[in-house]
Order: sequence, then structure tokens, then C-alpha cells
Amino acid sequence: MYKIGFDAKRAFKNFGGLGNYSRSTISSLTRLFNYNEYYLYTPEYRKHPLHKFSEMSNITIRKPADFIGRRFPWLWRSYTLKSQLKNDTLDLWHGLSGELPLCPLDAARVVTIHDLIFLRYPGFYKPFDRFIYRKKAAHAVKGADKIIAISKQTADDIVEFFGTDRSKIEVIYQGCDPQFYTKASEELIEQARSKYNFPKRFIVAMGTVEERKNVANVVKALPKLPSDVKLYCFGKWTPYVLNVNAVAERLGVKDRVVMVHDADFAILPAVYSLAECLIYVSHFEGFGIPVLEGITYGIPVITSGGSSMLEAGGDSALYANPDSPSDIADKIEMILSSPTLKHSMIERGYSHARNFRNDKVAERVFAVYKDAIDNYNKSKNI
Repeated sequence: MYKIGFDAKRAFKNFGGLGNYSRSTISSLTRLFNYNEYYLYTPEYRKHPLHKFSEMSNITIRKPADFIGRRFPWLWRSYTLKSQLKNDTLDLWHGLSGELPLCPLDAARVVTIHDLIFLRYPGFYKPFDRFIYRKKAAHAVKGADKIIAISKQTADDIVEFFGTDRSKIEVIYQGCDPQFYTKASEELIEQARSKYNFPKRFIVAMGTVEERKNVANVVKALPKLPSDVKLYCFGKWTPYVLNVNAVAERLGVKDRVVMVHDADFAILPAVYSLAECLIYVSHFEGFGIPVLEGITYGIPVITSGGSSMLEAGGDSALYANPDSPSDIADKIEMILSSPTLKHSMIERGYSHARNFRNDKVAERVFAVYKDAIDNYNKSKNI
């Protein structure tokens, strides 16, 4: 039996990609390997439908134990939790979102690196943010006994930017939330249709509305598509949304673009049930979880042909040039006009998605844990 600790901040506070990865990893491990004890360290905890994993009997939640930790959660996550870690006598610590504490850890250390986009495309980030992200990543990859990269692209970037020994890195694709494994209920579908007033035909873009996600070029594709087809963008807004709206206004398609800010994650399967296809033509991703969610659920997916999206989409997706609205429009039109193609993409998607099931992912992650713990214990006995 092992005692395993997680940096669980994003499992409780983030409802996007990092949060989904954290929750699915914790949920699968605590269920499949339920003979271990799991400790979730988080500066904040509140009940939410997505936090059901925290009710498992083999899970203990740790929050800041003193005023300083509660007042300065960043300080607690990096330094002052060391007394709690010492009392819990962990065998392993897993930084689920690219970070390791700055304080000494008397345990094996594993970190998941999702992407190094801030180094690959620095123009998408503010200078101070880039500085902080690089410092955290450099500390994590140097201090970890094993690194989990969620794609081959991310593994290559770790080697390129930090000179890390490739033998230290394990590529383990992430899974997606089990809610995408089964069809949405008719009740949920009707709820989504009523809430968002969906038309007969629409396409859906997923992810934070930011420059890297490239939603403006999807909007530029709309004039080339039938006039009854609308675009629904589901994702957190950033100032880039103003640019997207301006493009839609200029092209005369403002009434065909609907922005949905921070939608309820649980309703997305119903959205996928109603949409013609999912568009995710990001310039660069560490993995591209919406691509996997889409093919897992059974909706045709159009994505970019670069970075890790080829890994996520396999032979089931259509790939468009993210810099070409015409190519994006052509790929959408192919799906709109061909039920045969649509059916074929869905069937290939089901097959490809089996490689990413959470149980398979958890088994590979736990194998990394055992290896890291064994090597750590050997090093202590030398």
C-alpha cells in the first residue's frame, strides 16, 4: 500500500482542461487502485457535482492548517505545506498541473507537463507570465523523478527547451471525462436546446476564446457556408472575444455567432448531440482535449493538422489549415453535405477513442508511480 499525495488545487478550482485532467486522474486511480491512501492538497474545497471523487473513503483532503497558509495559498502550496507533508509520510507526490512545491519533499516526485506553449509561442503570453511559467516548469522537470508528458509533442518540447533526458519522460495520453462515454439523456438534450435556443443546424467551437484558439478564422469561414448554419462558441472569454465580435460584425455574420461564457460542463454532451460538428482549429496545443471529447462522444471533429492534435484525432478527424478560413469552410461543408462521411468519422472516432479510456491511462500512470517509488527508495538506501 502506498500513500500518494496530489497537488489538487485545479481538481477543485479549474473547470477546464487542467481541472478535467486532475479530476479524471484522481478518480480513476482511487477507484482502480483503491488499496492505497490518497491525499489531496488544495487551498480551497467546496462541494460541486464534478467533485464526487472526493467522497471516496481512501481520500483525505488537506487544506492550509494555519492562518498564513489560508491567507497566502500560493505560499502554502510552495513552502509551508511541508509540515503537513512530513506528518502524512507520503511515498509519492504527483504535481498534476506542471508544478512541484519549492520546499523539500521526502517522497518520490512525479509531475505532469501538459504543454510548453509559453515557450513555443511566447507572443501569446505577457512577459511576466512567461517568466513565472518558465521558472515553475524548469523547477518541475529538474526536480521530478519521472515526468509524464500528455503527448509526444510535449515530450519533444521538454527535451528541446530544457535538455531533459528523454528516459525520464513517459508519454501518457490523457483521457476525458466519463460523461462523454454515453449518450446524453433526452431530458438533458431538451434542456440544452431550450437554454441556448439552438437552430436546426449549427457548428460548435470549444475552448477558451483566446488568440491561440483561433476562433476568428472560424468566423471568417461562415460567409462561405449556408446562411442557416450558426456558430456557437463555448468557452471562457478573454479580451480576444472583442476581436472575434468585430470580425463577425465586419463580415455581416454577427447574428450567426453565439458566444457562451463558462457553460456548465455537464451539458456539453447534449450540445454535441445536437451540433453538426465540432471545430477546434487551435494554432498549438499540448494535447487538445476537446478533440478527444468529441470523437469519444460521437461527433465529427475538424481540427488543425499541427502539434498534438494529430495524436488526439488520429484518422477519425478532418484536418484543416488553421490559417485558411477557406479550408476550414471546405472541411465543414464536407461534413454538412455528406451523411456518409459524417457516419464514417463517428465510427472511426469511437475506435480511436478506446486508446484513451481512463482505466488504461490510470494503469500506465500507476506503473510510473511504482517505478518512481522503487527508484527513490533504492536511492535512499545507497
